[in-house]
Amino acid sequence: MVLPWHDQEFEQLLSRRGGLPHALLLRGPEGIGKLAFAEALTRALLCENPGPKAVACGQCVSCSWLEQGSHPDFRRLAPETITEGGEGEQGTEKKVSHQIPVEEVRAIADFIFVTSHRGGAKVVLVHPAEALNVNAANALLKNLEEPPPQTYFLLVAHRWHQLLPTIRSRCQHIALPPPDADAARAWIEAQGSKNPDLALTQAGGAPLLALQLDEAYWHTRGVFLRAISDTAFDALSLAEQLRDCAPALVVGWLQKWSFDLASYKAAGRVRYNSDFLSSIAAAAAQLDDIEALRFHRSMISLQRVIAHPLNSRLFLEQLLLSYADLLRGGGLRRAA
Repeated sequence: MVLPWHDQEFEQLLSRRGGLPHALLLRGPEGIGKLAFAEALTRALLCENPGPKAVACGQCVSCSWLEQGSHPDFRRLAPETITEGGEGEQGTEKKVSHQIPVEEVRAIADFIFVTSHRGGAKVVLVHPAEALNVNAANALLKNLEEPPPQTYFLLVAHRWHQLLPTIRSRCQHIALPPPDADAARAWIEAQGSKNPDLALTQAGGAPLLALQLDEAYWHTRGVFLRAISDTAFDALSLAEQLRDCAPALVVGWLQKWSFDLASYKAAGRVRYNSDFLSSIAAAAAQLDDIEALRFHRSMISLQRVIAHPLNSRLFLEQLLLSYADLLRGGGLRRAA
C-alpha cells in the first residue's frame, strides 16, 4: 500500500499510465515509504484488471503471482543484505554483500528481451539503486538505453546523488517528500509506537525507520547514553560492551548527542535526546563552545566513511576515546 502522504503523487502518476517513461527514479530520504510506492506502482502496471484510478485489483492472476513472489514478468534487484537477511544456512552468519551483484544486472537483458509471459508489461525494481557499483550500474545502463515497449525500470534511491550521472539522466525523477511531523506521529501511533516523538527524532523524522527501533535498540541506546553521561566513563570498557553494535549506529548516537550539546549551549534546548536533558545540560556546562562544535562536525564527517571496511573494535575505541578527551578538555583525536 502507498503510504497516505504519497497518495497525491501516486494518483498523478497513474493518471498518465499510458504515457509513463520507461525509467523512473523514485528518490527521497530513507524510511519514508518509497519502496512501498514502487511496489504499489509495480502491482498497478502488471495488474490485468485495474480498478478505479488504475490501481491494482488485487484479485487477478497477475496480482496473485506478485503476492506470492512468483510473477514471471517481474524482477527485483537488491543486495544480499536485503534478499537474504544477512544470515546463511541454519542460522549461521555469513558475509553478505551490500551491493547489487553485477551478474544479476546482466541477467536482466535476457528477461527484458523475452516476450512478456502475460502479454502485458514487464517491471524491473531496483532497490536501493545506490547499491549498484560501477560495473553493475554500467550493465544496467545498457538496458536503460533502448528497452522494449512496455518495459519499466523503477529505481528507488535514498542517496540518488551517488548514482552515475548517465543513470540519473535516463530516468524521470519523482521526488517523494517525507510526511509532516503531525502525519508521521499519527501514523506511527496507529502502528503501536509507545513514544512516537522520541522515535521520530531518533529516526530523523522517517516513520518507517522509527518503527524499526525495537526494544534491543532502546536498551543499547540507554546503556550507551548513560555511560557517556558519566564524565569518568571508561571508553575501552564501553567499546567492549558495544562490540556487537554497528559502528554506524554508535556514530549516529554520538552525532545526535553532540548536536544536542552544542544546541543546549547555544539555546538551552535539545532536539534528539529529550529523555537525557539533565545529562546533556551537565555535560554541556563543562565544554568549550568551539570544541563542542568541532566534535559535532567530526561526527558528521565520519558518516561519509562509516560504510567502508574497517576494524570495528578499533574504530569504536578511538571514537569513544575522542569523546572522553573532549569531556576532559584534551581536544579531539581522530577515529580510525
